[in-house]
Order: sequence, then structure tokens, then C-alpha cells
Amino acid sequence: MASRHLPTALPYHAESNALVSASPEQVFALIDDHKRLASHMSEPSWQMGGGSMKTILDAFSGQRVGSHIRVNGRVFGIQLSLDEIVTERDPPTRKVWETVGTPRLLVIGSYRMGFELTPRATGSHLRVFLDYALPHPWLEHWLGHLFGGYYARWCTQRMVTDAVQHFSPLSKPAVDAAA
Repeated sequence: MASRHLPTALPYHAESNALVSASPEQVFALIDDHKRLASHMSEPSWQMGGGSMKTILDAFSGQRVGSHIRVNGRVFGIQLSLDEIVTERDPPTRKVWETVGTPRLLVIGSYRMGFELTPRATGSHLRVFLDYALPHPWLEHWLGHLFGGYYARWCTQRMVTDAVQHFSPLSKPAVDAAA
């Protein structure tokens, strides 16, 4: 489906894939929660330059086509912000969102991001993708050439890893049956 907001072809692509030990319905319910999906940006980390980003959802919580998601915060002490809109949502198989307007970001510019779930015998195959352009200001464009691919891979990998770990029996606390 061609986007109303972004150019049809974005020049850069990153994706991460994994098998998740849960049904597509369970995985979709988990990662359809945009605050949870973007939680890797909500706490300071070196990848976020010691900063963090806050996700602000509209009345539909980012769970309907047309729903807006706003993200803002500081990275490396620089104020960043973006506005996204959900463009596709087909539970339990696919969700896509993209930036609206010109995002104020450091190493990537406008983007289209999403995930796809395919049933497997032992759970679900999860694919998270990010198609993006570099930012336009010259300094951010240069930084994007250096670090955009790394950031895009880190972002998609974190989303996949978080889903895998959430449904991993090893990540659940043991319950003492004697208690």
C-alpha cells in the first residue's frame, strides 16, 4: 500500500527477525502496545546518548489506523521530537506506522516502521522492519551516514529481543509450588 505521508521508496532498510514462543495473537497483543514496543528508548542508555524519549499516545493508544503517536525527549542533550501515524493495522499479522511532517532526529529522518507475524508450529515468526531516509540538516545527515544503520539495526533488534524475552520461559520468575 503506498503511503500518503512519505515517499514510496525510502533509501535505507533495517530489519530483525526471530521465532517467538507464543501465538501471533499473543505477540500482536504485546507489541501493539506502542509504549512497550518503544520502551528501549524510554530509559537512558549509551545508544540514546544518556537521554531518553517519552511516548505520548492519542485516545486510541496507537491501536487504530490514523492514530497518532508523539515521541519527544533529549538525546546527547539535544531536544528531539517526532509525530507518527498508524497507517496499517491488521491483527494479528501486521502493523505499520510512519512519521508525519519532518521529524527532529539525529541519525535517521522520515521513516516507515512496522512488524509482521507469521504462525509457526512452535510459535510465531516476528519480523520488525524500518525503512528510512537520512535527516536533512547537514550535521545530522553526516551523522546519519555514520550511525543511521547502526541505530536502525539496534532499534529493530531491541523490539524483537524484547518480544522473545517476554515469552521465554527462562525470563519468567520461578514459582515455588510449596508456597
